[in-house]
Amino acid sequence: MDKVWKTLWSMLCSVGAYAGYLLGGWDTALGIMFIFMAVDYVTGVLAAFRGRSDKTAGGGFSSREAFLGVTRKMIMLLIVMLAVALDRLMSTQGVCRIAAIGFYVANEGMSIVENAALLGVPFPKALLRVLESLREQDAKQQEG
Repeated sequence: MDKVWKTLWSMLCSVGAYAGYLLGGWDTALGIMFIFMAVDYVTGVLAAFRGRSDKTAGGGFSSREAFLGVTRKMIMLLIVMLAVALDRLMSTQGVCRIAAIGFYVANEGMSIVENAALLGVPFPKALLRVLESLREQDAKQQEG
């Protein structure tokens, strides 16, 4: 049985290492994106359990919406992988990757603030302005 666990653990580590490679390696930006994704998901679930979700008709928890939330987060990771592939193809030193991560961090941050508001938690207005500024900068870059 010990041999089976070692084999499974080795396979899991291999998959994790390859996913890390596809995401462009672990750095501060990717770590922050994962933190924001987790906090957004947790605050969204908390809002749903409090009956204040804006995703469902009654404001309550829905396993379908929870699954869709996880699915959206997985697609975000796939898009970061795509950005890494483009960087490698065009030798752009991570420009596409950091743009994708920055975009998603700003969106997740705005969602966290929205969830905090739904939960009745006060939040700093300066933080909201910074997140809105990041979102606007990204929108301008996408247009130009």
